[in-house]
Amino acid sequence: MLSNPTPQPTAAVEAAMVAFETALQGLRDVGFGELSNNRDRLDLVQRFETGTRTISGFGTVLIADMQEQWIPGELGDYRLADVLADTLRIYPGEAKARRKIAEDLGPRTGFSGAPLDPVYPNTAAAHADGAIGRAHINVIREFFAQVPSYVDAETREQAEAKLAEQARILRPDQLRRAGNRILAYLNPDGNAPEVDRERKRSFLLGKQGTDLMTKGSFCVDPELRAYLEALFAKYAKPGVGNPADTDSTVEDEPADEVAHRDDRSVGQRQHDGLKMVLRDALASGTLGQHRGLPVTVVATMTVKELEEATGQAITGGGSLLPIRDVVRMAAHAHHYLALFDDDGRPIYLGRSKRIAQGDQRLVRYALDKGCTFPACWRPANMCQCH
Repeated sequence: MLSNPTPQPTAAVEAAMVAFETALQGLRDVGFGELSNNRDRLDLVQRFETGTRTISGFGTVLIADMQEQWIPGELGDYRLADVLADTLRIYPGEAKARRKIAEDLGPRTGFSGAPLDPVYPNTAAAHADGAIGRAHINVIREFFAQVPSYVDAETREQAEAKLAEQARILRPDQLRRAGNRILAYLNPDGNAPEVDRERKRSFLLGKQGTDLMTKGSFCVDPELRAYLEALFAKYAKPGVGNPADTDSTVEDEPADEVAHRDDRSVGQRQHDGLKMVLRDALASGTLGQHRGLPVTVVATMTVKELEEATGQAITGGGSLLPIRDVVRMAAHAHHYLALFDDDGRPIYLGRSKRIAQGDQRLVRYALDKGCTFPACWRPANMCQCH
Protein backbone atom coordinates (compact mmCIF):
# COMPACT_ATOMS: atom_id res chain seq x y z
CA MET A 1 0.00 0.00 0.00
CA LEU A 2 1.40 3.33 -1.07
CA SER A 3 1.47 6.08 1.52
CA ASN A 4 0.48 9.62 0.63
CA PRO A 5 3.50 11.76 -0.26
CA THR A 6 4.47 14.51 2.15
CA PRO A 7 3.01 17.75 0.78
CA GLN A 8 5.38 20.46 -0.30
CA PRO A 9 5.47 23.57 1.92
CA THR A 10 3.59 25.67 -0.62
CA ALA A 11 0.87 23.05 -0.96
CA ALA A 12 0.66 22.62 2.81
CA VAL A 13 0.32 26.36 3.35
CA GLU A 14 -2.34 26.57 0.66
CA ALA A 15 -4.31 23.70 2.19
CA ALA A 16 -4.13 25.29 5.63
CA MET A 17 -5.25 28.64 4.23
CA VAL A 18 -8.22 27.04 2.46
CA ALA A 19 -9.24 25.32 5.70
CA PHE A 20 -8.86 28.59 7.58
CA GLU A 21 -10.96 30.55 5.09
CA THR A 22 -13.58 27.79 5.10
CA ALA A 23 -13.75 27.99 8.89
CA LEU A 24 -14.24 31.76 8.73
CA GLN A 25 -17.04 31.34 6.23
CA GLY A 26 -18.59 28.74 8.52
CA LEU A 27 -18.59 31.20 11.41
CA ARG A 28 -20.24 33.83 9.22
CA ASP A 29 -22.89 31.35 8.12
CA VAL A 30 -23.64 30.10 11.63
CA GLY A 31 -23.74 33.54 13.21
CA PHE A 32 -23.96 34.21 16.93
CA GLY A 33 -27.66 34.56 17.47
CA GLU A 34 -27.88 31.37 19.52
CA LEU A 35 -25.59 32.70 22.23
CA SER A 36 -27.75 33.33 25.27
CA ASN A 37 -25.47 35.13 27.74
CA ASN A 38 -22.67 37.67 27.80
CA ARG A 39 -20.18 35.26 29.37
CA ASP A 40 -20.27 33.12 26.22
CA ARG A 41 -20.02 36.21 24.03
CA LEU A 42 -17.06 37.57 26.00
CA ASP A 43 -15.33 34.20 25.75
CA LEU A 44 -15.69 34.25 21.96
CA VAL A 45 -14.47 37.84 21.76
CA GLN A 46 -11.38 36.82 23.73
CA ARG A 47 -10.75 33.86 21.44
CA PHE A 48 -11.19 36.05 18.37
CA GLU A 49 -8.69 38.53 19.83
CA THR A 50 -6.15 35.75 20.31
CA GLY A 51 -6.76 34.57 16.76
CA THR A 52 -6.41 38.09 15.38
CA ARG A 53 -3.10 38.57 17.20
CA THR A 54 -1.86 35.20 15.96
CA ILE A 55 -2.72 36.11 12.37
CA SER A 56 -0.90 39.41 12.84
CA GLY A 57 2.13 37.39 13.95
CA PHE A 58 1.98 35.40 10.71
CA GLY A 59 2.02 38.66 8.79
CA THR A 60 5.04 39.86 10.76
CA VAL A 61 7.03 36.76 9.80
CA LEU A 62 6.05 37.09 6.13
CA ILE A 63 6.96 40.79 5.98
CA ALA A 64 10.32 40.06 7.60
CA ASP A 65 11.02 37.37 4.99
CA MET A 66 10.00 39.72 2.20
CA GLN A 67 12.26 42.46 3.56
CA GLU A 68 15.30 40.14 3.64
CA GLN A 69 14.73 39.04 0.04
CA TRP A 70 13.46 42.36 -1.27
CA ILE A 71 14.43 43.37 -4.81
CA PRO A 72 13.49 46.99 -5.65
CA GLY A 73 10.95 47.08 -8.46
CA GLU A 74 10.15 43.35 -8.31
CA LEU A 75 6.54 43.95 -7.28
CA GLY A 76 6.03 47.26 -9.04
CA ASP A 77 7.57 49.62 -6.50
CA TYR A 78 10.98 50.28 -5.04
CA ARG A 79 9.97 50.13 -1.38
CA LEU A 80 8.28 47.30 0.47
CA ALA A 81 6.22 49.72 2.55
CA ASP A 82 4.70 51.24 -0.61
CA VAL A 83 3.81 47.80 -1.96
CA LEU A 84 2.17 46.87 1.35
CA ALA A 85 0.22 50.13 1.47
CA ASP A 86 -1.12 49.69 -2.08
CA THR A 87 -1.82 45.96 -1.84
CA LEU A 88 -3.46 46.01 1.60
CA ARG A 89 -5.09 49.43 1.05
CA ILE A 90 -3.71 50.84 4.30
CA TYR A 91 -2.06 54.13 5.20
CA PRO A 92 1.61 54.37 4.17
CA GLY A 93 2.44 55.14 7.80
CA GLU A 94 0.74 51.92 8.90
CA ALA A 95 2.70 49.97 6.28
CA LYS A 96 5.97 51.46 7.54
CA ALA A 97 5.02 50.60 11.13
CA ARG A 98 4.38 46.96 10.18
CA ARG A 99 7.72 46.78 8.37
CA LYS A 100 9.56 48.16 11.41
CA ILE A 101 7.85 45.69 13.72
CA ALA A 102 8.83 42.88 11.35
CA GLU A 103 12.45 44.02 11.56
CA ASP A 104 12.37 43.58 15.35
CA LEU A 105 10.12 40.53 15.70
CA GLY A 106 10.67 38.62 12.47
CA PRO A 107 13.29 35.94 11.75
CA ARG A 108 16.71 37.11 10.60
CA THR A 109 19.64 35.70 8.68
CA GLY A 110 23.30 36.29 9.50
CA PHE A 111 26.04 37.13 7.01
CA SER A 112 26.97 33.44 6.89
CA GLY A 113 23.40 32.48 6.04
CA ALA A 114 22.71 31.00 9.47
CA PRO A 115 19.30 31.81 10.96
CA LEU A 116 19.25 34.32 13.82
CA ASP A 117 16.69 34.94 16.55
CA PRO A 118 14.53 38.06 16.29
CA VAL A 119 15.83 41.23 17.90
CA TYR A 120 13.21 40.74 20.64
CA PRO A 121 12.77 36.94 20.72
CA ASN A 122 10.47 36.66 23.75
CA THR A 123 8.20 39.39 22.44
CA ALA A 124 8.13 37.64 19.05
CA ALA A 125 7.12 34.37 20.74
CA ALA A 126 4.30 36.06 22.65
CA HIS A 127 3.13 37.71 19.45
CA ALA A 128 3.18 34.38 17.59
CA ASP A 129 1.13 32.80 20.39
CA GLY A 130 -1.51 35.51 20.05
CA ALA A 131 -0.91 36.56 23.66
CA ILE A 132 0.02 40.18 22.89
CA GLY A 133 -1.09 42.72 20.33
CA ARG A 134 0.33 45.72 18.50
CA ALA A 135 -0.11 48.02 21.50
CA HIS A 136 2.01 45.74 23.72
CA ILE A 137 4.69 45.55 21.02
CA ASN A 138 4.80 49.33 20.68
CA VAL A 139 5.26 49.72 24.44
CA ILE A 140 8.19 47.29 24.43
CA ARG A 141 9.82 48.94 21.40
CA GLU A 142 9.37 52.38 22.97
CA PHE A 143 10.93 51.04 26.17
CA PHE A 144 14.11 50.04 24.37
CA ALA A 145 14.22 53.41 22.64
CA GLN A 146 14.64 54.87 26.15
CA VAL A 147 17.23 52.39 27.41
CA PRO A 148 20.64 54.12 27.73
CA SER A 149 23.31 52.96 25.30
CA TYR A 150 25.66 51.93 28.14
CA VAL A 151 23.32 49.12 29.31
CA ASP A 152 24.97 45.81 28.39
CA ALA A 153 23.44 43.18 26.11
CA GLU A 154 22.76 40.66 28.89
CA THR A 155 20.77 43.19 30.91
CA ARG A 156 18.80 44.17 27.81
CA GLU A 157 17.94 40.53 27.18
CA GLN A 158 16.73 40.09 30.75
CA ALA A 159 14.61 43.23 30.50
CA GLU A 160 13.08 42.06 27.23
CA ALA A 161 12.25 38.65 28.67
CA LYS A 162 10.61 40.23 31.72
CA LEU A 163 8.58 42.68 29.66
CA ALA A 164 7.40 39.95 27.28
CA GLU A 165 6.37 37.85 30.28
CA GLN A 166 4.44 40.76 31.80
CA ALA A 167 2.87 41.62 28.44
CA ARG A 168 1.09 38.26 28.46
CA ILE A 169 -0.91 39.23 31.56
CA LEU A 170 -1.04 43.05 31.57
CA ARG A 171 -2.83 45.69 29.56
CA PRO A 172 -0.60 47.99 27.47
CA ASP A 173 -0.99 50.88 29.92
CA GLN A 174 -0.05 48.60 32.83
CA LEU A 175 2.91 47.25 30.84
CA ARG A 176 4.12 50.81 30.25
CA ARG A 177 4.18 51.44 34.00
CA ALA A 178 6.10 48.20 34.52
CA GLY A 179 8.56 49.28 31.86
CA ASN A 180 9.03 52.65 33.54
CA ARG A 181 9.96 50.88 36.78
CA ILE A 182 12.53 48.74 34.98
CA LEU A 183 13.88 51.82 33.23
CA ALA A 184 14.30 53.54 36.59
CA TYR A 185 16.53 50.66 37.71
CA LEU A 186 18.57 50.76 34.51
CA ASN A 187 19.00 54.54 34.54
CA PRO A 188 18.68 55.69 38.16
CA ASP A 189 20.32 59.07 37.54
CA GLY A 190 17.96 59.89 34.70
CA ASN A 191 20.63 61.79 32.80
CA ALA A 192 20.83 60.65 29.19
CA PRO A 193 24.31 60.62 27.67
CA GLU A 194 24.89 62.78 24.62
CA VAL A 195 24.77 59.80 22.27
CA ASP A 196 21.30 58.87 23.54
CA ARG A 197 19.98 62.39 23.04
CA GLU A 198 21.28 62.37 19.48
CA ARG A 199 19.58 59.04 18.85
CA LYS A 200 16.19 60.26 20.06
CA ARG A 201 16.03 63.64 18.33
CA SER A 202 13.33 64.02 15.67
CA PHE A 203 10.93 66.50 14.13
CA LEU A 204 8.17 64.88 12.06
CA LEU A 205 5.34 66.46 10.08
CA GLY A 206 2.24 64.35 9.56
CA LYS A 207 -0.09 64.37 6.59
CA GLN A 208 -2.41 67.29 5.89
CA GLY A 209 -5.96 66.70 7.07
CA THR A 210 -9.10 67.49 5.14
CA ASP A 211 -9.02 70.96 6.74
CA LEU A 212 -5.40 71.38 5.49
CA MET A 213 -4.13 71.40 9.06
CA THR A 214 -1.10 69.25 9.92
CA LYS A 215 -0.28 67.38 13.10
CA GLY A 216 3.18 66.12 13.92
CA SER A 217 5.53 65.07 16.67
CA PHE A 218 8.94 66.12 17.86
CA CYS A 219 11.63 65.23 20.35
CA VAL A 220 14.11 68.12 20.49
CA ASP A 221 17.56 68.21 22.04
CA PRO A 222 18.49 70.77 24.74
CA GLU A 223 20.04 73.17 22.21
CA LEU A 224 16.94 73.38 20.00
CA ARG A 225 14.76 73.77 23.08
CA ALA A 226 16.91 76.70 24.20
CA TYR A 227 16.44 78.34 20.80
CA LEU A 228 12.69 77.79 20.93
CA GLU A 229 12.48 79.19 24.45
CA ALA A 230 14.26 82.37 23.35
CA LEU A 231 12.05 82.65 20.28
CA PHE A 232 8.81 82.17 22.21
CA ALA A 233 9.88 84.60 24.93
CA LYS A 234 9.88 87.31 22.27
CA TYR A 235 7.35 86.26 19.65
CA ALA A 236 4.78 84.32 21.71
CA LYS A 237 3.96 87.02 24.26
CA PRO A 238 0.34 88.17 24.44
CA GLY A 239 -0.21 91.00 21.97
CA VAL A 240 2.80 90.17 19.78
CA GLY A 241 2.10 89.22 16.16
CA ASN A 242 -1.60 88.58 16.72
CA PRO A 243 -3.09 88.04 13.23
CA ALA A 244 -6.53 89.06 14.51
CA ASP A 245 -5.38 92.45 15.84
CA THR A 246 -4.26 95.31 13.57
CA ASP A 247 -2.60 96.99 16.56
CA SER A 248 -0.46 93.95 17.29
CA THR A 249 3.26 94.62 17.38
CA VAL A 250 6.45 92.65 16.84
CA GLU A 251 9.40 94.94 17.47
CA ASP A 252 8.09 96.99 20.39
CA GLU A 253 6.51 95.91 23.66
CA PRO A 254 2.74 95.56 23.19
CA ALA A 255 0.50 98.00 24.98
CA ASP A 256 -1.39 96.63 27.97
CA GLU A 257 -4.77 96.88 26.25
CA VAL A 258 -3.41 95.06 23.16
CA ALA A 259 -2.01 92.23 25.28
CA HIS A 260 -5.21 92.04 27.33
CA ARG A 261 -7.47 91.48 24.33
CA ASP A 262 -5.19 88.80 22.88
CA ASP A 263 -7.35 85.70 23.47
CA ARG A 264 -5.01 83.18 21.83
CA SER A 265 -3.90 80.17 23.83
CA VAL A 266 -0.22 79.58 24.63
CA GLY A 267 -0.05 76.96 21.89
CA GLN A 268 -1.60 79.33 19.35
CA ARG A 269 0.80 82.14 20.25
CA GLN A 270 3.78 79.82 19.92
CA HIS A 271 2.47 78.59 16.57
CA ASP A 272 2.11 82.16 15.27
CA GLY A 273 5.50 83.17 16.65
CA LEU A 274 7.28 80.28 14.95
CA LYS A 275 5.48 81.11 11.70
CA MET A 276 6.70 84.71 11.87
CA VAL A 277 10.31 83.67 12.41
CA LEU A 278 10.24 81.18 9.52
CA ARG A 279 8.57 83.73 7.22
CA ASP A 280 11.23 86.32 8.05
CA ALA A 281 14.00 83.76 7.48
CA LEU A 282 12.65 82.91 4.02
CA ALA A 283 12.25 86.60 3.14
CA SER A 284 15.81 87.40 4.25
CA GLY A 285 17.42 85.69 1.27
CA THR A 286 20.20 84.34 3.47
CA LEU A 287 19.25 80.66 3.37
CA GLY A 288 21.16 79.86 0.19
CA GLN A 289 19.80 77.72 -2.63
CA HIS A 290 18.09 74.36 -2.98
CA ARG A 291 18.42 72.58 -6.34
CA GLY A 292 19.28 75.80 -8.14
CA LEU A 293 16.58 78.00 -6.60
CA PRO A 294 16.61 80.27 -3.54
CA VAL A 295 15.07 78.55 -0.51
CA THR A 296 11.50 79.82 -0.71
CA VAL A 297 7.89 78.76 -1.22
CA VAL A 298 6.89 77.84 -4.77
CA ALA A 299 3.13 77.94 -5.34
CA THR A 300 1.20 76.83 -8.45
CA MET A 301 -2.36 77.90 -9.29
CA THR A 302 -4.66 78.84 -12.18
CA VAL A 303 -5.51 82.40 -13.24
CA LYS A 304 -9.14 81.84 -12.27
CA GLU A 305 -8.16 80.76 -8.77
CA LEU A 306 -5.94 83.82 -8.38
CA GLU A 307 -8.59 86.24 -9.69
CA GLU A 308 -11.29 84.82 -7.43
CA ALA A 309 -8.90 84.29 -4.49
CA THR A 310 -10.47 80.86 -3.95
CA GLY A 311 -9.24 77.32 -4.25
CA GLN A 312 -5.89 75.85 -3.34
CA ALA A 313 -2.36 76.21 -4.67
CA ILE A 314 0.11 73.35 -4.68
CA THR A 315 3.48 74.02 -3.07
CA GLY A 316 6.83 72.66 -4.17
CA GLY A 317 6.69 70.35 -1.16
CA GLY A 318 3.43 68.79 -2.36
CA SER A 319 1.14 70.38 0.25
CA LEU A 320 -2.03 72.37 -0.39
CA LEU A 321 -2.17 76.08 0.40
CA PRO A 322 -5.33 78.22 0.28
CA ILE A 323 -5.09 80.97 -2.36
CA ARG A 324 -5.88 83.67 0.21
CA ASP A 325 -2.82 82.54 2.17
CA VAL A 326 -0.68 82.65 -0.97
CA VAL A 327 -1.74 86.24 -1.62
CA ARG A 328 -0.90 87.24 1.95
CA MET A 329 2.44 85.41 1.87
CA ALA A 330 3.41 87.16 -1.38
CA ALA A 331 3.70 90.45 0.49
CA HIS A 332 6.55 89.12 2.62
CA ALA A 333 8.63 86.51 0.84
CA HIS A 334 10.88 86.08 -2.15
CA HIS A 335 8.24 84.15 -4.07
CA TYR A 336 7.61 82.33 -7.33
CA LEU A 337 4.20 82.25 -9.02
CA ALA A 338 3.30 80.02 -11.98
CA LEU A 339 -0.06 80.68 -13.68
CA PHE A 340 -2.04 78.31 -15.92
CA ASP A 341 -5.15 78.67 -18.05
CA ASP A 342 -8.18 76.45 -17.46
CA ASP A 343 -6.71 73.76 -19.72
CA GLY A 344 -3.57 73.54 -17.64
CA ARG A 345 -1.25 75.28 -20.12
CA PRO A 346 1.39 77.57 -18.60
CA ILE A 347 0.82 81.20 -19.58
CA TYR A 348 2.95 83.19 -17.13
CA LEU A 349 5.98 82.75 -14.92
CA GLY A 350 6.69 85.62 -12.57
CA ARG A 351 9.71 86.12 -10.34
CA SER A 352 10.33 88.60 -7.55
CA LYS A 353 13.83 89.21 -8.95
CA ARG A 354 15.68 88.39 -12.15
CA ILE A 355 17.51 85.09 -12.18
CA ALA A 356 19.54 83.43 -14.92
CA GLN A 357 18.80 79.84 -13.98
CA GLY A 358 15.94 77.85 -12.54
CA ASP A 359 13.09 78.79 -14.90
CA GLN A 360 12.85 75.29 -16.28
CA ARG A 361 12.76 73.84 -12.77
CA LEU A 362 9.92 76.22 -11.84
CA VAL A 363 7.87 75.12 -14.83
CA ARG A 364 8.48 71.47 -13.93
CA TYR A 365 7.38 72.26 -10.36
CA ALA A 366 4.15 73.62 -11.76
CA LEU A 367 3.49 71.05 -14.48
CA ASP A 368 4.50 67.80 -12.77
CA LYS A 369 3.89 68.63 -9.08
CA GLY A 370 6.53 66.03 -8.21
CA CYS A 371 8.39 62.97 -9.45
CA THR A 372 7.18 61.69 -12.84
CA PHE A 373 8.15 58.07 -12.14
CA PRO A 374 4.95 55.96 -11.91
CA ALA A 375 3.61 55.64 -8.34
CA CYS A 376 6.42 57.77 -6.88
CA TRP A 377 5.18 60.00 -4.05
CA ARG A 378 8.09 62.46 -3.80
CA PRO A 379 7.12 66.15 -4.11
CA ALA A 380 8.80 68.55 -6.51
CA ASN A 381 11.33 70.00 -4.08
CA MET A 382 12.77 66.50 -3.42
CA CYS A 383 13.32 65.67 -7.11
CA GLN A 384 16.12 66.20 -9.57
CA CYS A 385 15.39 68.03 -12.80
CA HIS A 386 17.16 66.99 -16.00
